[in-house]
Amino acid sequence: MYDRILFPTDGSDAANAVRDYVLDLAAAEDATLEVLYVANSNENSVTRVGGEVVDALEQHGEEVVADVEDRAADRGVDVRSTVEQGDPSGTILAYADHRDVDLIVMATHGRRGLDRMLLGSVTERVARKAARPVLTVRPDDDVSRRYPPESVLVPTDGSAVSKRAVDEGAALAAEQDATLHLLTVIDPSVFGGDDYAVMPTDVFEERAESILDRAVARAEDAGATDVVRAREFGNPRRTIGRYAGEEAVDLVAMGTHGRSGVDRFLMGSVTEGTVRTAPVPVLTVRGTDD
Repeated sequence: MYDRILFPTDGSDAANAVRDYVLDLAAAEDATLEVLYVANSNENSVTRVGGEVVDALEQHGEEVVADVEDRAADRGVDVRSTVEQGDPSGTILAYADHRDVDLIVMATHGRRGLDRMLLGSVTERVARKAARPVLTVRPDDDVSRRYPPESVLVPTDGSAVSKRAVDEGAALAAEQDATLHLLTVIDPSVFGGDDYAVMPTDVFEERAESILDRAVARAEDAGATDVVRAREFGNPRRTIGRYAGEEAVDLVAMGTHGRSGVDRFLMGSVTEGTVRTAPVPVLTVRGTDD
C-alpha cells in the first residue's frame, strides 16, 4: 500500500522517539524509506571551522540522516537520504511531490502555545497542506506505537473528506487484516450546549446510523472484512481519544476538515486537536467537500 515513505527528521528528541516506529512501518510495508533533513534557510547557520566555511545545519543534517541509514540497514529497509536547504514545511511538501511518495510520517507535539517546538508546527502545516496522507506520531511516553496495526479507527461525518479517510483506513485495515472501527460522534455543542435532553436525538441518531451504513458499505467495498460500527454523543475530539484508548486501537485515520454549520459532526479543528492529543498515531487525508 505504501511503497515510498517520507520521514522528515530534524534529529530532535521528538523525531528520534518515533524513528523506530517509522522503521517498523517501512519494514512491514516493504517500502523504500526516504529520509529528509531540511536545513532551515531562515536561520543563519554558516560558520568557520579550522579555516573552512561550513554550514552547521547541513553538517548536522548529514549526521542525522546517516544515523537513520544505519538503523534502516539493520532492519533490512531500503533507504534514500537527502539534506536540503529551505523553509521546512515548504521543502517537505515539494520533496514529497517531486519524489511522489505514498505517505509522509512525522513527529508532532501535544503541547499548545509558545512552548511547542518548531517540528510540531511544521508537522501541522504539512498535515494541512499535503496532497498525500500524513501519519503524525506523538513522541510522548503515553502514546502506543505499534505497526502493523491490529485495529484502525476512522471517525466519519459523512463529508467528502471523511469518505476519503474511510477509503484510506479501510484499505489499510484490509491490507493488514486489521479490525476497522467506524465512529460517528454527535456533538451537543451544535445545539448550543451540553444538555442532551434538549437535543432532537431521534433525528440525529437516525442521521448517524445512515452515515455509518454508507461508511460500512464503502469500507467493505475497499476490502475491509472485520468492521465495527459505533455511535457516540459528546465532544468529538475527546470522544475520539477516549474511544481509541478504550478499544485499544493502533491508529486513527481522519479527514482534515468536515462540513460547516449545524450539519457538522467533525471539523478540521477536531482533526488538529486529535493529532495533538491522541493516544495513537493519526493518519490524515486532505480533500474538498462535495
